[in-house]
Amino acid sequence: MKFHLAINLERMTPDTDMQAVRDHTLDMVKMADAAGFEIVWAAEHHAIKMTIAPNPFQILTWWAEHTDSIRLGVGVANAAYWHPINLAGEAGFLDLISGGRLEFGIGSGAYQREFDRMKPGLDQRDSYRYMQEALPVVQKLWAGDYAHDGEFWQFPTATACPKPVQDQVPVWVAARAPITFDYAVEHGCNIMSWPLTMPMSEAEAYRQNSTMRLPRTAGAMTGAGR
Repeated sequence: MKFHLAINLERMTPDTDMQAVRDHTLDMVKMADAAGFEIVWAAEHHAIKMTIAPNPFQILTWWAEHTDSIRLGVGVANAAYWHPINLAGEAGFLDLISGGRLEFGIGSGAYQREFDRMKPGLDQRDSYRYMQEALPVVQKLWAGDYAHDGEFWQFPTATACPKPVQDQVPVWVAARAPITFDYAVEHGCNIMSWPLTMPMSEAEAYRQNSTMRLPRTAGAMTGAGR
């Protein structure tokens, strides 16, 4: 059995000392690394005082410097908030400085209140379209020179700077709605979900709808979204 740790810099009251939260979080990550956990996950959230997670790549870079072997999971980058060139470069840099420990997670976001602030006018239920456009673009930027003319992003020939050191970066898609779940399966991505909060019948329905061998699956962090 393999274990993952999903942890955020969280506080339940506004008077909580954020430096104490920082220290506690790092202690947990170092314990997971020493105990042989497979992956530690960092989320992305904005303007939420309870969860301090403005940039998962920054958080994971911090953790990388204090750990030896645990893999570093982006859980997840909200595609609608990122330009693909920026996203590819951030991910590539994390993989470089960590010695190839990146687990790249991408998703559609979870909370409409965040979209109202970060991407005004976008309905969270439609944000999966950004994820489905961004993911293959990021992978092509990792592979080499690529120009893109899509629905949401357009740019001339570019490449990821830096590129990941892994030949094949593991990719995770946060999925709850069938359209995203099916996309992840079709494209051979690992899946983040939250099955333990729903009846087993829902997991069975997803399994029946999948025509391919399912990739790895992990319980999702907040922000898994559609």
